[in-house]
Amino acid sequence: MRAARSATTDAENVGTMREGVLSQKHLLCGEDDSPLNYDLNMGRAGSGGWRTPRHRHNFDQIRYIAKGRLPYSETQFLEEGWVGYFPESVYYGPQDRAEGLETVVLQLGGASGGGYLSVARREAANAALNKIGTFKAGMFIYQDENGQTQTRDGSEACFEHATGQKLEFATPRYSDVIAMNPAAYAWVPEEDGVSIKTLGTFTERGARIGFVQIEPEGIYKAGGKESIEILYLTKGQVVIDNIEYGPESAFELLPDEDIVPMRATKDTEFLSVVLHKF
Repeated sequence: MRAARSATTDAENVGTMREGVLSQKHLLCGEDDSPLNYDLNMGRAGSGGWRTPRHRHNFDQIRYIAKGRLPYSETQFLEEGWVGYFPESVYYGPQDRAEGLETVVLQLGGASGGGYLSVARREAANAALNKIGTFKAGMFIYQDENGQTQTRDGSEACFEHATGQKLEFATPRYSDVIAMNPAAYAWVPEEDGVSIKTLGTFTERGARIGFVQIEPEGIYKAGGKESIEILYLTKGQVVIDNIEYGPESAFELLPDEDIVPMRATKDTEFLSVVLHKF
């Protein structure tokens, strides 16, 4: 098991590939060049907000709205407490995030197996592209070898510079972002003191999104899933191997690890994601 605490994690701003200020704390990440690579981060829109054009990615995203209201198009929103599944290859946006909006975001390789480009490589590409062109309103503007002005989506430009490959998109499995209101779902008891709320299982590779609720002195047996399990503590407190973890702590559990008992000392909830199985 790997664990991370928000309180001991430094924040950094996303580069210039988008417009505005987005500060992120990167809690956990996977292995680059793996179809299971991922990045779990906490983001906060800074002064003046943060904006993106309509675009798509070759990876999945899962967003939990911790504070505020997230627009994912001009007319669609994720409300506070909601969860959104942004499948690979599906367009969304434009986004205009208000200052102070806080989200928990898991970016992960999608079911196609294309993986996820690490933040470090993306940001290095962003810095390099700033030397040969300009990012404006989420787009990369540059002069080609013939002196003609070209415009590309900023994220796509960073991917292609980092990998040296043309960005390809799998055939979309869904037609839109899937917006989920957890308050409309019921808790299902699993064992003494532990209940599960499953929001959905997605694609032929069985990625799952949901919540875990633990009553005081209840014990959640984490791990033992068919793929990597990511847990983000939204409220409460747990003790693991005599170490206390509070809100905004995160955990990675690998499928070949032993079960990890997590004992709650107060009413506790986790956001839970089991990654695609490869």
